[in-house]
Amino acid sequence: MVTTREEEEFNPISAEHYGARTVAVEPGGVEVVPDSERHGHPRQLLWTWSSPNLEFATIGVGILGPLFFGLTFWQTVAAVVLGTALGCSTHGILSSWGPVHGLCQMVLSRTGFGYRGNILPAGLNAIVAGIGWFAVNSISGALALHVLVPALSQTVCVLIIVAAQLAIAFYGHNLVQSFERYAGPVLAVVFAIGVIVVLAQTNPGAARLDPGFPLPTSGGFLIELSAAFGYACGWNPYASDYSRYFPRSSNRKAVGAYAAVGEFLSCTILEIAGAGMVTVLGAKSDLLPGLYSGLMPTWLGDLTLLCIAAGAVAANVLNIYSGAMSFLALGVKLPPRRARSIVATIFGILGLILALIAIANPGVNYENFLLVIAYWIGPWLGVVLVDRWMRRGEPLHPWAVSIHSVNWAGPIAMGIGLLVSIPLFSNQSEYLGVIPKAHPGIGDITFFVGFLVAAILYAVLRKALPDRTPAARTQETATA
Repeated sequence: MVTTREEEEFNPISAEHYGARTVAVEPGGVEVVPDSERHGHPRQLLWTWSSPNLEFATIGVGILGPLFFGLTFWQTVAAVVLGTALGCSTHGILSSWGPVHGLCQMVLSRTGFGYRGNILPAGLNAIVAGIGWFAVNSISGALALHVLVPALSQTVCVLIIVAAQLAIAFYGHNLVQSFERYAGPVLAVVFAIGVIVVLAQTNPGAARLDPGFPLPTSGGFLIELSAAFGYACGWNPYASDYSRYFPRSSNRKAVGAYAAVGEFLSCTILEIAGAGMVTVLGAKSDLLPGLYSGLMPTWLGDLTLLCIAAGAVAANVLNIYSGAMSFLALGVKLPPRRARSIVATIFGILGLILALIAIANPGVNYENFLLVIAYWIGPWLGVVLVDRWMRRGEPLHPWAVSIHSVNWAGPIAMGIGLLVSIPLFSNQSEYLGVIPKAHPGIGDITFFVGFLVAAILYAVLRKALPDRTPAARTQETATA
């Protein structure tokens, strides 16, 4: 499609001919990507969604099961595979929506929540992605760099990692995608060799470790499953952010498959290696990169530490980019040409502050964070997926782009899903819900309860509450 004069005037992406330019600051914010600027192939998502998981935070998910939840190696493997598969399947579905609509995930979320109601999920994602996950990964990268270069203090290491992340995220989508594409193969080779070395030492029959608190095996399994799911589905609210530049004619099944497979393989392999590490080190295990790399020859351990630092950058350029996109999806008005880069910089600074505070106790902070992120994503997913199913055959573009769209069924269903699931079912060190307190074997199924409650409620409320949007100026008949 040829760029029209109207697009030149109102859409910064086409006005600056951003297209396939790599080293250029991405203009605008959450505008639809015009057909004239579409580019890329679905297979690049294989690296986009594997590179950010090739880091120590991923390994940490596998460490949690045997170290904190009293699981055996094989029980941890089963929980990891199942939880990750569930999170990656929804990620593939959401990724497939990008080429059709040319919009980021939190703008597409408006179809189920309306323009104002979408403040709930978009606001949560902006905080969790742009600040929370940014801090978590900055810490893991900084700890690895500190072990590699002890002369650098942890604070200096955090500053170095954050500076690298901000430099890439500031430029935006195309440089982010390019970085993932070139970093991915290098990280994959180094981590694959390291995984082989660690798993060769693994003792699958190792005795269970005492988690330090009463926890039945079933409870530990369900908490580990939730942690693995939380890690995988933590990427769900970003999904179409990185597929919206693909041509509208892109094969949607291929888009979803590449995204899901890239995430699944990288997560499961490294998480299994984390569980294997605990069977070797036993009670000496902890969520520290130096312990993992210490199981390898010196040259490989040092190279792994360097890649852990690079992997943290690969993860956080996505976190800060999508966090900024979610913030802009709130409808905040900023200079149109540089809105996203301004927000990305602000979020990076806030994430830096949080990382410097949380680095003192990474293990407990990480465990709690993994569970909490899934708490809100569950109800959000329930609304978004049911809404898409109920709107099949309808044009969705007007709902996503209109500032006047109203659909209170979404925020009400999500809010009730949160209010029911968290007080009753959450299971973490900071708060123990009513049901797992009485029945520890139930573990932590907060996400699944929140998902079901919100999905069922939305299906009912969608018919009971009126939704509305003005007549569309842009007709789009393609739907999921």
